[in-house]
Amino acid sequence: MIDKSIETITDPESTTEERNQAYNDYVKQVTPTHNLGVNMVKAFVLGGGICLIGQIITNIAKYNFGLDKQEAAAWCSMILVLCSIVLTSLNWYPSLANWGGAGALVPITGFANGVAAPAIEFKKEGQVFGIGVKIFTIAGPVILYGIFSSWLLGLIYWIIK
Repeated sequence: MIDKSIETITDPESTTEERNQAYNDYVKQVTPTHNLGVNMVKAFVLGGGICLIGQIITNIAKYNFGLDKQEAAAWCSMILVLCSIVLTSLNWYPSLANWGGAGALVPITGFANGVAAPAIEFKKEGQVFGIGVKIFTIAGPVILYGIFSSWLLGLIYWIIK
């Protein structure tokens, strides 16, 4: 069916309407379909699983190692970031993100993946022109607009107060 659509699209004797219809049919066939409900459940399960692991790490740090709440949270963040970078370097994190969508991308692990993936990908270009230039390709806009929106909201708060 796809071959027939491509033949119609590339056939110089077909009319514009036939080519348009063949192209629309081709696009419909190759476009993946998504089920919003299933994607939301997957994101919830994966994101919740990451948060559950984080809570387990925090509890172990607090109750087994005697750390206070802030120190345990810091250790939890560092361990989750380390796990994310290791999974990214093994090329497993993209599979998790593909399955769980926002559930893998929203927590701190997604941010760590966003920094580590370009660094790993462009390592062959060298320290400066590879890693140095490309490391914040994904995370840079997040940092920029996070800082800008914080500044803007702080300014609005200052004006109102």
